[in-house]
Amino acid sequence: MTRSVNLAIIVGNLTRDPEMRYTPGGHAVTSFSVATNRSWVSEGQTHDEVDYHNVVAWNKLAELCNQFLSKGRKVYIQGRIQTRSWEDQSGVKKYRTEIVAEDMVILDSKKDRGEGLGEIGETAKEKSIKNAEKDTGGEPSSPVAQGEPPEPELKSEEENVDVEEIPF
Repeated sequence: MTRSVNLAIIVGNLTRDPEMRYTPGGHAVTSFSVATNRSWVSEGQTHDEVDYHNVVAWNKLAELCNQFLSKGRKVYIQGRIQTRSWEDQSGVKKYRTEIVAEDMVILDSKKDRGEGLGEIGETAKEKSIKNAEKDTGGEPSSPVAQGEPPEPELKSEEENVDVEEIPF
């Protein structure tokens, strides 16, 4: 059997505040962009290049990204690359390639940004587990809160969202 991998990992800074919306089906969707930089030397000259990546987060991760991220924050994003297409109002086919986030880690602290104390390097999954344990007196209340992957039907709902449901 041939295997394939669709994995994107980026570390960079948010270029704008996240925008959260809900699909008609009630799913939270947050979109934002992340800039990554690279430098190299060629023939004695230093060159700099910036790439911009569109990121989309769904459901609980979308809510966490909307709550904790803001323009300028340094983040680690892990997910998969997805290209979707649609026709605009004039019938022209448009394409958008984005990273569908599966995990997010805030790499700078609020203290570093002059915003009070914050935790560095805590993944969204760890934050979800910690919050669930806080809410239930130390007992994780769901498989997701226990660090287990969500039920398969949740993932299939996420992947089967109609492009027309996406509010942006």
